[in-house]
Amino acid sequence: MPALFRFLVLTLALGAGLPARAEDAHGWFDAVNNELRETWQLGTAEYYATFHTTHMPWAYTEAQNKEYQNWPPGFGVGRGHFDRRGNWHGLYAMGFQDSHFKPEWAVGYGWQTYWQTGFGLKLGLGYTAGLTTRTDIGHYTPVPYVLPMISLARDKLSLESVYVPGGGGHGNVMLFMVKWHADNKGLFGW
Repeated sequence: MPALFRFLVLTLALGAGLPARAEDAHGWFDAVNNELRETWQLGTAEYYATFHTTHMPWAYTEAQNKEYQNWPPGFGVGRGHFDRRGNWHGLYAMGFQDSHFKPEWAVGYGWQTYWQTGFGLKLGLGYTAGLTTRTDIGHYTPVPYVLPMISLARDKLSLESVYVPGGGGHGNVMLFMVKWHADNKGLFGW
């Protein structure tokens, strides 16, 4: 059953954004390629630190929740920029502990739009798409994802959260992290 589940997730994730007609495929690929290149070229350094996961109480028992990693250490680096509309575009790579205290790795692209809420705070809503690897999913076989994200930002610092949907005993997890957006090339000179 897990192999069938992985196949269905992979098929849906890969097929979700593909064009319906073959002649549109070239334009779709070019648009994605241009977006990624522009994000890399215009972006400045960003740094991520994961600090909390919430396993939703309707999907996990109290005993399960006590066994899981709820304070996952992790770090990531990326490049992000804000377009003329104020929307954020970013590329990132990160590693953190999964719920079973094992390393999880992720690379991806994110997009968010923002609304001013007062007191200099902005509420962001968007998505992230990429690849992740975990020991309990095909022993680090890359798995694609498209996930909703939300943030609360002030100046260069933001509180970010990504929701991983799922069923009973898997998924249904909120991952929280902080992100610092640098105005220059950052610590590593890129």
